[in-house]
Amino acid sequence: MTGTTALDAELAATRLLRGVGQRVTRPRVAVLSQIIAAGDEHLSADLLLEQVTQHHADVHKATVYRTLDALTEAGVLSHVHLDRGLRTYHLAESAGHRHAGHLHAQCSECGRIVDLPPGVLGRAGARIEAATGFQLDASHTALSGRCQDCAGR
Repeated sequence: MTGTTALDAELAATRLLRGVGQRVTRPRVAVLSQIIAAGDEHLSADLLLEQVTQHHADVHKATVYRTLDALTEAGVLSHVHLDRGLRTYHLAESAGHRHAGHLHAQCSECGRIVDLPPGVLGRAGARIEAATGFQLDASHTALSGRCQDCAGR
């Protein structure tokens, strides 16, 4: 955990769920508190399942996946599509994520996920729309390339 105790994360998860009108259930608090405790780290559903079941062995895989879907639909979580169909989750901007509106890049060599500032693409979206009519939403898909460490090798 990144400076957040398990109890602090559980309390924050409970407050957040109540604040958005979601039911406060043990599995929802367990999943959300793991994401809160992770800070800026992006967690896959499988990693969340592993972490949740370490403390709550009776929480089933399907419950974790349904919880992630419900919290994403409620605007509490955002997800990012990575290579090989993997999704990672983090708090959404509306839930107080400190990197509001950011984009993501994934290193094709080591798999590292890098948060990118919101304006990094400049007017690329507007140019794409002007040229093709396509409205770009790059917030749910990671750009692919090589991170600084891998590119330096």
